[in-house]
Amino acid sequence: MLPRERFLRIWASVRKRHLFPELPLPEVVDGGGKVAIEMKGKQIRMDRGFCERMAEKLTEEEVVEALLDHGTAHHTYCPWDFSTYLKLYAQAKGVLKDPKMAKRAVGYFTDVVADTYCVQRGSTSLPLLYRHMERGDVEEALASLYQEIWGVNLEASGPLDVVRRLSRIPYLDRWKWEENVKRFARALKPLLEEAGDEENPMGEHGPSGFSSEDIGQGLRMLAAQGLEAFREIMEDLGHELFATGEGGMGRGAGNLVDIDVLFYMKLAENYALPVQKMPMEKSGALYPHSHSPWEVGKPIKDLDIWTSFGKLLPGISQIWERREGEVFGILEGTPDCIVVIDSSGSMTDPRKRLSYAVLGAACAADAYLRNSSQVAVYNFSDALRGGMEVLPFTSEREAVYRAICRYFGGGTALDLKALESLRVDDPDIFLITDMQITNLRRVVDYLRGVRSRVTVVHIGENRHVQEFRDKIEDSGHISVYPVERQEDIPKIVLGKVREYLR
Repeated sequence: MLPRERFLRIWASVRKRHLFPELPLPEVVDGGGKVAIEMKGKQIRMDRGFCERMAEKLTEEEVVEALLDHGTAHHTYCPWDFSTYLKLYAQAKGVLKDPKMAKRAVGYFTDVVADTYCVQRGSTSLPLLYRHMERGDVEEALASLYQEIWGVNLEASGPLDVVRRLSRIPYLDRWKWEENVKRFARALKPLLEEAGDEENPMGEHGPSGFSSEDIGQGLRMLAAQGLEAFREIMEDLGHELFATGEGGMGRGAGNLVDIDVLFYMKLAENYALPVQKMPMEKSGALYPHSHSPWEVGKPIKDLDIWTSFGKLLPGISQIWERREGEVFGILEGTPDCIVVIDSSGSMTDPRKRLSYAVLGAACAADAYLRNSSQVAVYNFSDALRGGMEVLPFTSEREAVYRAICRYFGGGTALDLKALESLRVDDPDIFLITDMQITNLRRVVDYLRGVRSRVTVVHIGENRHVQEFRDKIEDSGHISVYPVERQEDIPKIVLGKVREYLR
C-alpha cells in the first residue's frame, strides 16, 4: 500500500474537494478483499486486499483516491445523515417488502447518487475504478447506467430495459430522493432477486456507518412518525443499530433494546421540556461583599489594607462588610421528581397503540433527567393488591422508561405508604391519571399535605375530576390540567405544564 505521507496527501486533497468534512482519518484494514470499503461511525475503512488487487490495473493513488471520494461523498452528500437513510429505507421497503433487499437497494441507490455527485464535480478517478472492477449482474447494470449518465466508456453491457428505466431518474435532485429510490428499487428488483445475498463490492453503507449522535437524531425523527412505523423499521435494523462496537449504540447480542420503550424515549426527546431551578439556598458562610469606613470599636480583622493604604484611621480606613453566601440546592437547583402514572384497565396499553399518558410521563421524566436530576417511578393499577411497580430514584434513563411503559390493566388504587417511601427532600410529583381512583379522597388528602410541587394531568372529565378540583382549589402547590381528548395530552405537557415548571 501507499506510504503514509502519500496517503495523507491524497486524503487532504479529497477533503479539500469535499469542503473539509469533519471525518476521522481513514484506515486500511484486512477484510478479505471482496468488499472495497466499509464505514463504522463515520470512519472510512478501505480493504487492503481489494486495493492491492485493483492496483494491478490502476495506480495505487487512483484506487485510494476513488475509494476516499466514494466514502466521503456518502457522508457529505448522500445519504448525508441517518434520518435521510431511514426515509430512503422506508420507501424501498414499501416497494420490495423484503428488509435485506430493501437495504441493498438503498445501498446501491446512495452509491449512484454519491458517485454521480463526485463525477459532476470533476477530478475523480471513480470512472477508472468502475471500468476495471469485477462486476456481477447488478453491478453490470449500474456500470451501464454510469456510461449513460456520465458519458464515459466503462465497457459495460447491462440489460437495456433496466438501464433505460434507471437512466430516467434525476439522481441529484435531493428533494425527490424518496420518490426516486422507489423508482430505482422497482427497476432493479428483478436483478436484486436473482443476486440473492451477493454483497455490494463497494460496501453496503448501512446504519453502522453513522455515529451514535446521528442515530439518535434519526430515531427521534422516526418516533414522530408513529409507533407502528418505528417498530417496523427497528425490527428490520435494530440488530445492526445496537451492535457492539463503533457505529452501533453499544448494546451487543443478548442485550437487545425494548423497541416500544425506545419509541417513547425517543418521542419524548422531541419535546425537551424546561424545568424550573429551585431557589438559591443560604450556605451559612460569610464572604466579603462591600466596603465601609472603619470606626473605633469595629474589629480590625476585616480591614482591607489595600484600600486603606496600610493606615488605621477612623473614617479613612476601609473594612469589609460581609454577607451570607448562597449556593445551589440539591443537584444544582433542579429538584428530583416522582413520576406517578396510572396503568389501570381504563388507560391505553402503550404497547398496542400510542399512549398519550405514557408520552406525558416520558416527557416529564426526560425534562428532569436532562437537568441532571433523578427520577423515581410509581406505576400503579390496583396497588393495594400488588398491581404496582416502584422504581427508586435513578438517573438510568432506560430503567425509568421501562417502568413508565409497564401496563397492569387492572383496578385503580394507590398505596400511599409505597408512594411516601419514595419521598426524600420533597421532590416534585408528576401524576397522570383518568382520576377514577377508588381511594381518591385519601390521595387528595395526601397531596394536600405534602410540601412538594405537584402537577396533575387527567384524561377526560368525570365526577372524580370535579371532586379532586374542589378539594385542592385552595392549595397553592398543586396544579391541575384538564384533557378533554387524549390528543390534548402532548399540548398540556408542552404548554401549561411547561409554564408551571419553567
